[in-house]
Amino acid sequence: MNVENAVVPTAEQFQTLLSSDYEGPVCMLNLLKFKDRAEYDDGRDEVISGREAYGRYAQKMQKLVESKGGRFLFGGEVKGLVLGNVEDLWDSVGIVEYPSREEFVAIASSPEVQELAIDRKAGLDGQLLIPMVSR
Repeated sequence: MNVENAVVPTAEQFQTLLSSDYEGPVCMLNLLKFKDRAEYDDGRDEVISGREAYGRYAQKMQKLVESKGGRFLFGGEVKGLVLGNVEDLWDSVGIVEYPSREEFVAIASSPEVQELAIDRKAGLDGQLLIPMVSR
């Protein structure tokens, strides 16, 4: 299995999600890997951890998602691995529910999220974002 962490979905990944055939709410499983120290593109020399920078983003993102009918369902720190083997564990996981896959893409590609993304990008070393639906 090849795992490639990323920070921002590509247009192709958004299109694949929009082309899927499921309807209704979609939950996004976020597997997050943080930088030890946040690295800001705007050149600021603020000394905070990647986790702290991402936390700033997450607080603002939660308000935005909830204003669009979504919900933050779970957030937690990874504490180990019980089954399987990976080279490097993620630091944190989160599950966020969106009213639909279309609403997820609208939120994720909105100007508001682009403004919030400075803390997200500064804090994240990588992320896997996995859509899930109820059976």
